[in-house]
Formats: sequence, structure tokens, C-alpha cells
Amino acid sequence: MKDIISDKVKNIPPSGIRKFFDLILSMEDVISLGVGEPDFVTPWHIRDAAIYSLEQGYTSYTSNSGLLELRELITQRIKDDYKVKYNPVNEVLITVGVSEALDLAMRAILNPDDEVIIPEPSYVSYKSCVIFAGGKPVVIPTNASTGFKIKPEQIEQTITEKTKAILLSYPSNPTGATMNREELSKISEVVKRYELIVIADEIYKLLTYDDEPVCFASLPGMKERTILLDGFSKAYAMTGWRIGYAAGNSEIIGAMTRIHQYTMLCASIISQRAAIQALRNSDKAVEEMRNEYNQRRRLIVKGLNEIGLECTMPGGAFYVFPSIKRTGLSSEGFAEKLLREQKVAVVPGTAFGECGEGYIRCSYATSMAKIEKALEKMGEFCDQL
Repeated sequence: MKDIISDKVKNIPPSGIRKFFDLILSMEDVISLGVGEPDFVTPWHIRDAAIYSLEQGYTSYTSNSGLLELRELITQRIKDDYKVKYNPVNEVLITVGVSEALDLAMRAILNPDDEVIIPEPSYVSYKSCVIFAGGKPVVIPTNASTGFKIKPEQIEQTITEKTKAILLSYPSNPTGATMNREELSKISEVVKRYELIVIADEIYKLLTYDDEPVCFASLPGMKERTILLDGFSKAYAMTGWRIGYAAGNSEIIGAMTRIHQYTMLCASIISQRAAIQALRNSDKAVEEMRNEYNQRRRLIVKGLNEIGLECTMPGGAFYVFPSIKRTGLSSEGFAEKLLREQKVAVVPGTAFGECGEGYIRCSYATSMAKIEKALEKMGEFCDQL
């Protein structure tokens, strides 16, 4: 058979992360700084709530939009934390993780060749989701000299008559960069001036360490222009539950829900019951995990700088993005050589875009002991170069 796969899919390269992890899976005793998920197990009271929901017979479909009880809790939390009011009936959609919410958002708003501005380095799915939706990703490169932050003038210079949206993700995967209220407010002025839509992936918002987390929709005039994406995977250690949500104006959420109706139907009711418990009783657990990540953050940044891999202190998430330029190796070459010689896994910066060349992503969502051992091995590796 010929041409059974669409050109759109054929032209998407494999995930740079997945390609590297296939190599890791072929090896034993690897210390991994590569995995982008918490090393904590979901807090027991959340797991217990899910088990109890099964015992009570919660095994059915839910409304396409998700359980109203969960949507009400989400809107109440957003209102309490960020002073933004959403109607739980028609301005919130429960999704299968933020990944589905991102896909739905793109498909709901993009017409062929509409452009979406994406700061890079960025999460590996962003560009692909734009392309799958028929749009065109337009990249703005960032670097360590500006803290991997995007500037309003860069956005303004990139805007064309086809620009429909900008995707913002702070704290960032892979750099850990955050932006404060003043910086985001300047971007919101550009958004208003050119009537753009902002897709705000705020999945790491609760893992912000130095400043108050900022919800982009809370900025003046931005609620109606923002599709807020968030979920439970990172801060609540619930990656495997695949539970997220989108919040936005009723027209956009309605359009996303129509696609969701024909594709996913609804998120798992057990995961939704678990998410209700997470929102009701997990503030202390989230705080404890954030404090632990914060200690690990300081340990790994100090260690990387001591072995000569220049690394700025990230403001959020659980990643650092040190420079490996002084080694003379490419990002992929460094990561592969480090893995083969010292059995330490990191992710090449190029997995997150071309401007990631010269960097690697290290996740500190692993124990302090493993971070210390990984740093020791990385030091030996760099000394031998």
C-alpha cells in the first residue's frame, strides 16, 4: 500500500525525548534526570477517594463537560487564588490531561495557515499540536541571557495578519523560567493591541518558588482573550490519572467541548472523583512537595555551576537548563556520551527546539541522593573531556 499515512503526520518528526528514552530503556542502572514527572506517589487521601468512588459504583460516563461538582471546585479555586470568575456551567471543560486541552484549544480556534507564536525552547507537543490543527507555528527563540523569557517587542515584530494566538507557558518546561506580573502585563498590552488569543499552559503554576504565581487571565482585559489550561499531573503528583481542564469564554469552551464530545466523550469518572479530593484536601501535600522540589532546585543549580556547567536559578517547575557549550559537544552528543559513559540520563536541549542547542534539560523530580550521585558522575565526565 502506498500513501496510507497523511503528509501532515508523516512530516512530524518523532519526539526528541522519546527517541532518547528508547536508548535509556536498553541500559541498566541509569540515574535519570530526564523524566518530566514527580517522583512522589499521588497522596494517599486522593488514592483512597478514588478507591472509595469505585466501591460506591462510580464507573459510568459523566457529562461531556465533566462533573459539575469538579467544575464548581475549579472555578472557586481560581476565584479564591487569582480573583478571576468563571461560570462552571459553560466556561470550564474537564479534559484528559492538559495535553488533550491543548489539542482541543488549537483545533477549536485555528483555520488553515493561522499562525501561533511559540517561545522556544518549549514543550515538545506545542508545535505539533498547531500543525495537526492546520495552523502554522511561528517560533520566537529565547536564551539564557534573558532568562529564557519572551519580550513584548519580540512578539510585536513577529505578528503578521495571519497571527491568531500566542502560546505562553510559565513556569516553563524545559527551562523553568517564570515571568512576573509586570512582565506579563506588558505582553497583555500587545495581545490587546493586536486582538490575539492567549493559550496559557499553567500546569506548573503551583510549582513557583520565588514570586507569586500569575494567572494570565487575571490581568486586566485578558480573561476573555485567554484559554487557561491547567491540571493535576504536576503539583498533585497525578500524571497517570490524566486529568486536566480548560477555562475560557463560553464560545471557545463550547467549541472545544464539541470536539471533545466526538473524540474523548469525557474524562474518567474515577480520575474526576480523585481530582475533587485533590482540590478539597491537598494544600498541605502540595506545599510539602513544593518545599522538597525547592531544596532539590538549589542543590542541582549549585552542583552544576560547581562542575562548570553554567546554570541560572529557575523560578518554577522542576527543571534546570544548564549550558554545556564549554564542553564543545552538541546537546545530543553530550547527552548520549554522558549516558553511555556515566549512565546519567538528561535530555538534549534540541528536543525542545533548535535554540536549545548548547543546553541540556535536567529534571530534579528525583531524590536528593540521586541528584548528588548524578552530579558526581557529571563532574567526572566533564573533567575527562
